[in-house]
Amino acid sequence: MRLGLLRDRDFRLLFTADTISQVGTQVTLLALPLVAVITLDATALEVGVLAACETAAFLLVGLPAGALVDRLRRRGTMIMADVLRAVLLASVPLAWWMDQLHMPQLYVVGLLCGVCTVFFDVAYQSYLPFLVGKEHLVEGNARLELVRSTSQIGGPTVAGGLIKLLGGPLAIAADAASYLVSALALWRIRRIEERPVRKADAHLGREIMEGLKFVLSNRLLRAIAMCTSTGNFFGSIINAMLIIYLARNLALSPAVIGLWFSVTGLGALAGAFLVNPFVRWFGQGPAMWISMLGAGLGLLLVPLAQADWRLWLAASGYVVFGIGVVVYNVTQVSFRQGITPDDLLGRMNATMRFIVWGTMPIGGLVGGALGHWLGVPETLWIGCAGSLLSVLPLVLSPLRKLRELTSAPSAGTEVVRK
Repeated sequence: MRLGLLRDRDFRLLFTADTISQVGTQVTLLALPLVAVITLDATALEVGVLAACETAAFLLVGLPAGALVDRLRRRGTMIMADVLRAVLLASVPLAWWMDQLHMPQLYVVGLLCGVCTVFFDVAYQSYLPFLVGKEHLVEGNARLELVRSTSQIGGPTVAGGLIKLLGGPLAIAADAASYLVSALALWRIRRIEERPVRKADAHLGREIMEGLKFVLSNRLLRAIAMCTSTGNFFGSIINAMLIIYLARNLALSPAVIGLWFSVTGLGALAGAFLVNPFVRWFGQGPAMWISMLGAGLGLLLVPLAQADWRLWLAASGYVVFGIGVVVYNVTQVSFRQGITPDDLLGRMNATMRFIVWGTMPIGGLVGGALGHWLGVPETLWIGCAGSLLSVLPLVLSPLRKLRELTSAPSAGTEVVRK
């Protein structure tokens, strides 16, 4: 990639804030469940509940968050979310130091951090079009996806080393500090939105319904929502059990687990570089379903992992999964942002997040229950096999053949076929 948007000071600050925050988040994604498994000796069901708590906020506050974000300056919302996440995460090492750390606290921290993440993500996806312009959305999303992908490579290795050196609770303290640095970078952005004008007859419930109607009345957005929510449901089943499988069933050390996740992150990095040529070769619609089919097939290698060469065979499957998910995400997010009016961006993003992330706490609970009743390896097979179902809404929709999406076709809306 050429410099492009990185020449812009304000986008560089957003890029920097996202980089710092994403690396720190990768530390917590590994450290929080490992604290539960290793420090607190949590059961499979307790880890499933923790996974559900981390994503339950999208069900609890997802829809009103979009309407509220559309009433606020989005940069300020992101800064506040970063500061609150820093405070919440700092409570974990503090409680551990005082010998007062228990699973209920991890549940509360996971849930409240999830609430902050809901507001941050909705505000971030709604702020990007203002910052870079809709004509640069694919490049902007690809740049930020590159950040996330790179953090998936370096973050787990850093996490594994920190956990081995300091222990899980102190590794989480590093993430708390990273959110403060991210907030500082966002605060230095000069381009500030005007405060949205609130209509005299504004009503939260009516604004929420406008976002729901915009998404659900459009057949392409419905297909995207169904695909992503199905993938997230089965992905959460996998995520709830994967660390238990690696740490207990395979008896791998935190450092090896961190290295494994770093290797698998190569797929997301490759996907960030491949998304533009992939879309040019296949077109936007086919790029979505082809990438998701490849992602699902790659996951089938994950349950084959053993504490030998098959561990890295499974990692190769996760690499393929990462490529597919990144190509799909950049393509569908850029499309959604491009066809949505500015005053509906927050509600559209929140509605999509409510639908597609709302299945994650359910998946986490189902994964924990299945792991408790059937066993961890069997639950991994169910999650990985079920992920293939996510491609069906795409191949059964007009997206299957649409090469260029200039607008979202609902009733009577035109699309361009090339």
